[in-house]
Amino acid sequence: MAVQQRKVSKQKVRQRQAANRYQGMQSSPCPSCGAARRPHRVCMQCGKYKDRQVVSITAE
Repeated sequence: MAVQQRKVSKQKVRQRQAANRYQGMQSSPCPSCGAARRPHRVCMQCGKYKDRQVVSITAE
């Protein structure tokens, strides 16, 4: 049976537990078109970022 040799610091314990709390990048709705987009990224549906047209999207 394994026995702990020395005290594990609070930092190491919290680093290990933080991996269980990570839920990945959350998506938020685009304010102009309502499509799901990643935070701080250009919307791939309408091409807007912070209410400015950054990328031109062509219809196929």
